Amino acid sequence: DELQIIFERYKEMLPEKRERKKKIKKIKSIELKHVSFSYGYTRPLFDHFLLKIEKSVFIQGKTGSGKSTLLMLLSRIYKIQQGSIELDNKNIWDYKFKEFARKVAVVHQKNQVYGDLNVRTIIGYGRLPYLNYHQSLSKEDKQIIDWAIEVTNLKEHQNKMLNSLSGGQQQRVWIALALAQKTPILLLDEPTTYLDVKAQIETLNLLRKINKEYQITIIMVHHDINQAIHYSDEIIAMKNGQLMFQGKPHDVINQKSLKEVYEYDLNVIKNNEELFVLNYQQKCINL
Repeated sequence: DELQIIFERYKEMLPEKRERKKKIKKIKSIELKHVSFSYGYTRPLFDHFLLKIEKSVFIQGKTGSGKSTLLMLLSRIYKIQQGSIELDNKNIWDYKFKEFARKVAVVHQKNQVYGDLNVRTIIGYGRLPYLNYHQSLSKEDKQIIDWAIEVTNLKEHQNKMLNSLSGGQQQRVWIALALAQKTPILLLDEPTTYLDVKAQIETLNLLRKINKEYQITIIMVHHDINQAIHYSDEIIAMKNGQLMFQGKPHDVINQKSLKEVYEYDLNVIKNNEELFVLNYQQKCINL
């Protein structure tokens, strides 16, 4: 396939011996300790920020609250000015580049690829952290690519060009690429923003399956409160770079806590074990 050809171009001799890859070890925690970060000379967005994540979480808050910046810091795209971010008690900046890419995969809000590439080739890029400069895809690499394609239900689309797919299908390609990295942590920045309702639900169901069946920790920025309540193990709410609350949805979502985060009165409705948030004010209509 095309990915194989790309690697063959750089192949000068027989591939070096590769270490046998061990089973993925589940991450115990990722922790921010007294983290400070600012954009240029502006007021710090994070100032001695503290946060510990031990399970899958949805990060919520108003626009500009620091949600996406937090994800950028966790993925090493931005570097903190003070403090530390630790992955299982090891500073994330102490990991070598490929070593970190075997721990954390990222799906951005806007993803793009240069050139006309088919779905399988793009997903195959997830194996790059496991390859040296001269190495070709192994049988195991191809099996992992097959697995990522199967999990994301892309088998019938694997030979199609990316731009021929719908928005929801394209998003599954990026998730499959991240899965092919075989990391214990998956970071996502608003993965359902540009999708219709059906594609949103399909994407969230897929992510829940990835979390529950394959024990991959999901850390996701997400705007929809009701979807966060339904799909998350834990919700983190932020405001102006500060942690407002963290916990199980039914423990932390109420009218008071949401008013503090969004500065807006939202109606929180409990119906037996279900919890709903209405983002509009109820009005009495006289007929």
